Amino acid sequence: MIDTIFRINGIINSYVWGVPMLCFIVGTGIYLTIVLGLPQFRYFVIFHREVLTKKKSVTTASGDKSISSFAAMATAMAATLGTGNIAGVATALHLGGPGAFFWMLLSAFFGMATKFGEIILAIQYRQKDAHGDWRGGTMHIMEHGANKKWLAMTFALFAFLASFGIGAAVQANSTAEGLSMGFGINPLVSGVLMVILVAMVIVGGLKRLATIASYIIPFMAIFYVISAMIVLSMNYHRIPEGLSIVFKYAFEDPMAMPGALAGWTVRQAITRGIARGVFSNEAGLGSAPMVHCTANIDHPVRQGLYGLFEVFFDTIINVMTTLTIICTGALTGIGLTGTAASGAWSPDLSGAKLALFAFETGMGPMGTYILSLGLVLFAYTTILGWFWYGESALVYLCGVKAKPFFKVIWLVVVFIGAAGSSLFGTTAKAFLDNVWDIADTLNGLMAIPNLIGLLLLSGVVRKLVKDFDEKRKSGELKV
Repeated sequence: MIDTIFRINGIINSYVWGVPMLCFIVGTGIYLTIVLGLPQFRYFVIFHREVLTKKKSVTTASGDKSISSFAAMATAMAATLGTGNIAGVATALHLGGPGAFFWMLLSAFFGMATKFGEIILAIQYRQKDAHGDWRGGTMHIMEHGANKKWLAMTFALFAFLASFGIGAAVQANSTAEGLSMGFGINPLVSGVLMVILVAMVIVGGLKRLATIASYIIPFMAIFYVISAMIVLSMNYHRIPEGLSIVFKYAFEDPMAMPGALAGWTVRQAITRGIARGVFSNEAGLGSAPMVHCTANIDHPVRQGLYGLFEVFFDTIINVMTTLTIICTGALTGIGLTGTAASGAWSPDLSGAKLALFAFETGMGPMGTYILSLGLVLFAYTTILGWFWYGESALVYLCGVKAKPFFKVIWLVVVFIGAAGSSLFGTTAKAFLDNVWDIADTLNGLMAIPNLIGLLLLSGVVRKLVKDFDEKRKSGELKV
């Protein structure tokens, strides 16, 4: 029965992440880029100033459970910045060649407009639940904006189910792998630690989650970027050539590259690059707006600026991963100058192992510890961010009474995901791989109602952007 479910999922996944769906996702981003007047460029300076300059503390009425715009973005980035930025990017390069990254960049550029629109609508149509928490996202956009509750219910179901795989089990497993790989910690011990650390955060609700994210995310991102830059500084002379092959093999057959792996084609570069790009920044999936909608904000478009920054910074992390893998020769086992890469390179290296090999090549044994710690932090914060998404979806479907049960189930899934290899042996890894595939499919299915809502209500987004621009120019809104 289970094998049949996995086989059916494989068929569905080939369509969900196939060419038509990828065209739908990127096409929506292109459309919004045009109708909103290139917000990626128009607001480039503004969204950096909005996010990076110090703001006055948010004043809220008694009982108001909203959080600051930065905290909302940090919580969204906790879910967005995950193993996809390391293992996901490495997998795209392994399967699609260096040119895959060009298409990843392209999808991120148009994805900025998509996430901008998603967040604007999430703020516009958000609602308070029975406990006073703001709830928003595709569910409320489709019900209260597009008047299509059946699509809202469909999205909520997909998001709820996907959260256990992509947000809990697989991320907990990645955390346990990182601790085992770098520090030799038993997965069973990791499972217990993970449950304690996650429970300490989620019992405090959104405000505690946002507070933790606001501290961890900046540290985590800066730590990873600096670590990657150290590796690149040792290979700085290869960076120009590394960038050139990314653009060259985005359009040319990468099989002409020395050390190229069988299967690399331009088609693979395009599909793998776009799919992993969407998976990494989540633009178009409808997940991040579920937490951005909790921000205490004076205009929906202002929070949309944080969405632009979110995708932009996510892409910087991906750039660091890509250049580290390419410039150290880890991708092909051959340096860009034609010399063999050091270490035990294997053509089967993919995912986190490929990224790990790159860091080891650049930094020696210290690279193992650094990347392992990076994987642990990325995976842990993803668990926290996706908890809110799963809870929001369940609250929409069943009401606030389901929240305590969800917390317990979430912690159980985290423990099983982390300690599965110790409890069930090698079969646990195979099972988790299939769970990941199902979650990947559900993640893609989430995009369908979300993109439909964006297209149906693109006129609303355009009016809000126009209103924001007019109020900004008149001085009514300070930006």
